[in-house]
Amino acid sequence: MEPRHFVAGDGARLAFRDEGEGLPILALSGLTRTGGDFDYVAPLLDGVRLIRPDYRGRGASDWTGADSYTVQQEARDALDLLNHLEIEQAAILGTSRGGLIGMYLAATSGNRLHGLCLNDVGPMLARAGLEKIKDYVGRNPAARSHAELAAKLPKLMPEFRNVPASRWLAEALRHYRETPEGLKITYDPALRDATLSAFGGPDIDLWPLFDTMRDLPLALIRGGNSDLLSAEVAAEMQRRRPDMIFAEVPDRGHVPFLDEPPALQAIREWLLLIRQGSRV
Repeated sequence: MEPRHFVAGDGARLAFRDEGEGLPILALSGLTRTGGDFDYVAPLLDGVRLIRPDYRGRGASDWTGADSYTVQQEARDALDLLNHLEIEQAAILGTSRGGLIGMYLAATSGNRLHGLCLNDVGPMLARAGLEKIKDYVGRNPAARSHAELAAKLPKLMPEFRNVPASRWLAEALRHYRETPEGLKITYDPALRDATLSAFGGPDIDLWPLFDTMRDLPLALIRGGNSDLLSAEVAAEMQRRRPDMIFAEVPDRGHVPFLDEPPALQAIREWLLLIRQGSRV
């Protein structure tokens, strides 16, 4: 599906895809990713209207500079998109960065949310995972073709196991452009400056945001080998929200693809909870 565009509050032209009918789900991708993050799970979700934006500076959206690549701005853009589509409330499925945006929206605009499903992200981010992100963000991979990168990915990402070669190739195709000079990132390189600035200080503590979501239908999916969301933080999230739907996906690091059976079951249980609740 070709992306459509809308104009955000500051005039930026931002891309999104909108498909299906039913419960609106705003699917928010990872830091350097696009709405393509959800290509694997999209065909497996019934009765939903899946809305997948490309953040500013990523994919088919305008590049607007490092100062604008913040969780707060991207949250405003998400609300602008819902307003553009005349959607009063939506559930949020947030992968990594998307989950941070989701927590921020739950704390600041909770009346716009039906629920929140977090994919491998929480109120505390492990330093090892942040360092890995800081190492690769804004840099082109050392590969000349999608096939070359796909062959390297199992060794580059050993926390992912039992992943078929076809999936690694799909990942390379989805997230990089092939050029005569080699593979290129599909986002503004200035995102590196924004990321280093955001992650350069003390550890991020979002427990106050998490604790505002007491009445929001909540789900958490964790990669069993994740280096960004520790098992201890996931356990504390469960302690604070014992009603939270939780799934751990074996053989996955940061982030699960979401079409794994445990992840898919958690998403479906979360959607059922929303449909059965009073928020819809």
